[in-house]
Amino acid sequence: MTSRSALPAARRVVVKIGSSSLTGPDGHLDVAALRALVEVLAARHAAGTQVVLVTSGAVAAGIGPLGLATRPKDLATMQAAASVGQGLLVARYAEAFARYGIRVGQVLLTAEDTVRRLRYRNAQRSLSRLLALGVVPVVNENDAVTTDELRFGDNDRLAALVSHLVRADALVLLTDVDGLHDRSPSQPGAQRIPYVGDLAEVADVPVSSRGSAVGTGGMVTKLESVRIATASGITVVLAAARNAAAALVGDDVGTLFAATGRRTSARRLWIAHAARVRGRLHVDDGAARAVRGGRASLLPAGITRVEGEFDAGDPVELVAPDGAVVARGLVAFDSAELPVLLGRQTAELREQLGEGYDREVVHRDDLVLNHR
Repeated sequence: MTSRSALPAARRVVVKIGSSSLTGPDGHLDVAALRALVEVLAARHAAGTQVVLVTSGAVAAGIGPLGLATRPKDLATMQAAASVGQGLLVARYAEAFARYGIRVGQVLLTAEDTVRRLRYRNAQRSLSRLLALGVVPVVNENDAVTTDELRFGDNDRLAALVSHLVRADALVLLTDVDGLHDRSPSQPGAQRIPYVGDLAEVADVPVSSRGSAVGTGGMVTKLESVRIATASGITVVLAAARNAAAALVGDDVGTLFAATGRRTSARRLWIAHAARVRGRLHVDDGAARAVRGGRASLLPAGITRVEGEFDAGDPVELVAPDGAVVARGLVAFDSAELPVLLGRQTAELREQLGEGYDREVVHRDDLVLNHR
């Protein structure tokens, strides 16, 4: 799917809406806006499209009921707002979809659900079953119990991962700005960019990392979401929430980002994007070239320095002498075990330390190259 004309025929679509599109200036949940979105999604559902909704708004929805003036800064109050707001948010969605005879299923995810392979597969199975039963999954990050994961990117990155998880044909990112512009939309003369065939085409476009007063993600997180999805073979439309219906039927609104890559395995996507990096392995030029060649594992002899604390099986980055990240991979040793192995040949390690220490530090099957 590389053009707008294919959108009406999409079999499965993930729609993500941000906090700024669901709340009013006073911080309360905008029920009218929520119902307007549900009306659009219900129409697509009735037309035979399976819809997954990734929604922000739990923290924002809790701001008003708790009597807070603005989005809380401290973690405890943020979690409390999410706990109060999530119940209100899903209740409103269930009520709105019920008007069209559609059931919803709440799915709360944390970064751990995408970091740990077993939980990743469980989430995949749960979402697939909900869709098979005709249910609209309402997905949100479980902000009430997360810590640093609250900075996940206002659900933008989560939406891209969910799109791959459910093998969606398209991802529609709804926000308060109608697509990517050649400069800040607030500046005079700013022009909407209707189509992007490759993100390299817009590498020089200035974008903001700042979100709204009730959200956390700016255009930077949205483009990161676009990069993940398009590289996985999924077309993305970035549009204003007010243009949701037009975006879903392929009208010329927002920005369409064409899929540039092919579908990859869930495991490789998990390594490349879902897993949180726990450390870094600095490698010499020879090891960097070998890994970039795509056929070599990382051996102890090519490692010059270990950074961070991690356990065997954790995701790490491989860093070349010039500071460039070569790849991501799953390390076979704890960080505490590695210093004694650095720079040494496997035969030497086998002779001095015995079997088990002469194997790859990161096997090539557990490596995903960094193409950025």
